[in-house]
Amino acid sequence: MLLAIDIGNTNISFGLSRGSRIIRTFNIPTQQYTLNKLKAKLGKIVPNDAIICSVVPKRTGLLSQNLKTLSGRKPYIIGKDIIVPIKNLYRDPKQAGQDRLVNAYTASKLYGTPLIAIDFGTAITFDVISKKGEYLGGMILPGLSMSLEALNQRTALLPRIKLERPNDFIGKDTKNSMLSGIIYGFSSLTDELIMRIRKAVGQTSVAAATGGNINLISKYCRRIDKIDKNLTLKGLNMLYLHLVPILSGAKPIANT
Repeated sequence: MLLAIDIGNTNISFGLSRGSRIIRTFNIPTQQYTLNKLKAKLGKIVPNDAIICSVVPKRTGLLSQNLKTLSGRKPYIIGKDIIVPIKNLYRDPKQAGQDRLVNAYTASKLYGTPLIAIDFGTAITFDVISKKGEYLGGMILPGLSMSLEALNQRTALLPRIKLERPNDFIGKDTKNSMLSGIIYGFSSLTDELIMRIRKAVGQTSVAAATGGNINLISKYCRRIDKIDKNLTLKGLNMLYLHLVPILSGAKPIANT
């Protein structure tokens, strides 16, 4: 059984898979992660192998050590052991986040090209793939929760509130005015950017979205075509199945 791991700034997402099918997922807050918490989530399951995509280097090293302790094998690290097989046209290719490349690769394989991959995580990222399957680049914006926190931290009177659906479009109190601004503001921004990107790379571009806040924000967006909360984990599983045999010159440990 493979354990796919997506280390983000807010949460570490885990996906257990057999073959091409993810059978279970779970999250552990990134700053609260410990080996004991991982063991508790896994229960009696000991993964045969693991693959990691990370934007938090300190957690990458810790997870790598922990996984070697659990299974006796070092995990495969995206960007180090496995290079995402997509033509990267970023001006400096090393600056493109590995999670963005994984999402771009996976979404293009699942939904075709041209494509817009959107991730509503700690930050919001738009990644654009050409009709030829090339990674063109994209946009990075502050995430929904980050934006709410900034309103609280950078003003004297706005409160700290939890991200949730607003009661009304036109807020009737401070809390709902903030929520309406974030939710309707970012959903409108999303729809407008999708429209502009389609003008640039093709009107047939599929907009595929993922991330921890996708279920909340997608209800307010009109131009998102596909919602796939496990897009990154699916991509890690795909990369493992397709590339590990090439790297090792043999089949990987049976993913069962």
